[in-house]
Amino acid sequence: MKYTTAAVAALAAVASARQCQNITVPVQVSARNGKFNQTTPVTDIDVEDFILNLTQQGTNYTASVLEGYQTVSGNYSIAATYCTPDSGPAKVVQVLTHGIGFDRSYWDLSFNNYNYSYVKEAVEEYGYSTFSYDRLGIGMSSHGEAVNEIQALLEVDALRALTEDLRNGIIPGVSEKYGKVVHVGHSFGSQHSYALTAMYPNISDGIVLTGFSQNGSFGAFFELGSNFIQANTVAALSAYPNGYLASGNPTGVQNDFFSPGMFDPAILTLAYNTGKPVTVGELLTFGGETGSINHFCGPTLIITGARDIPYCGGNCLAAPTGYTSIPETSKNYLPNAKNFEVIIVPEAGHGLNLQYSHPFTYSSINNYLVANGLAANSTASSIACSGSSSSSTSASASASTSKVVSASVSKASSSQAGGPTSYKGEHHTWSA
Repeated sequence: MKYTTAAVAALAAVASARQCQNITVPVQVSARNGKFNQTTPVTDIDVEDFILNLTQQGTNYTASVLEGYQTVSGNYSIAATYCTPDSGPAKVVQVLTHGIGFDRSYWDLSFNNYNYSYVKEAVEEYGYSTFSYDRLGIGMSSHGEAVNEIQALLEVDALRALTEDLRNGIIPGVSEKYGKVVHVGHSFGSQHSYALTAMYPNISDGIVLTGFSQNGSFGAFFELGSNFIQANTVAALSAYPNGYLASGNPTGVQNDFFSPGMFDPAILTLAYNTGKPVTVGELLTFGGETGSINHFCGPTLIITGARDIPYCGGNCLAAPTGYTSIPETSKNYLPNAKNFEVIIVPEAGHGLNLQYSHPFTYSSINNYLVANGLAANSTASSIACSGSSSSSTSASASASTSKVVSASVSKASSSQAGGPTSYKGEHHTWSA
């Protein structure tokens, strides 16, 4: 698909505007968390000691400090933004889960008059409703103890609660009962979307995993490159307790999320200045939620930048024999997925929404959903995956297919937002 300045203007002329509201959602969640014998870092030296231990080659630090498991339950508040077209709610809602280093604004960046906003594209150009939220522990959602409380699986249960509330029409300020829900994640948020559908295969009608693979070999690149410090030593993050870690400088953010020559320097500054922290518990449980086979049978798209650091070590095309990319190996974990597809975004880094290539990424995601029966106002029956705990009894999904898409980028001229005016398609282990 090719985007030109004229084409974008033409789309904008016929597109509707959007209506958005910020809401707070109470959730009751429970999860089997890891119980770690890990001291909460207090100083930046403590932080660096933790990172060096976590990333030491030839060891499994997570396993060495894991004492066992414990059930963590509680009532929390989740901050969210709900958007619909001016014409009213769609039949399909996209639930957007951000990754480490961001909050829900990752999906609706105000940079350059919202030119980089995924929400704007999904709502105004494709007609979807969207529900973006701050992950439990992050942003304006409830914070918590950083080692043994705010971990991956507790956050996944918050995503479950939000999804069920959207389907039941009991989200405050959201009257629609959504019969179709699509889960779109980025990075750690993709891990959550994967884990959610592995636990509850019928909870979603389709998943889009951005900035994702199931190769855990490269986590240390991300963790060491971040130059983590105690988050509450940063003025904007002073409300977080000890054990929340933040990137220490813009170079750390660039290492983790950006690819050479593929971003506006001003958006790197924005990403650093508005960055959000990660907990020690999240880092200890990072990747642990994606190690099991997922019997989800709905449409599944993985879209990852070719130069993604944490999931591909900077080269997603350096694939094992028999595969064209590292993310393609995920098809082994999703044997029942319908129309399984992998898209590698050339030259792009991990933070796909912040790259010059974002128009290609956004159109690829939404066009995939439309092509797989999940257009904004689709009224087709929801999926029912065989072998799940759901009471639904419809047929299971069709056989999976794999397609890896390559692309080329033209940077001959720049739009107002910077970057190409046309873009066309060519660590740690533990058991839960």
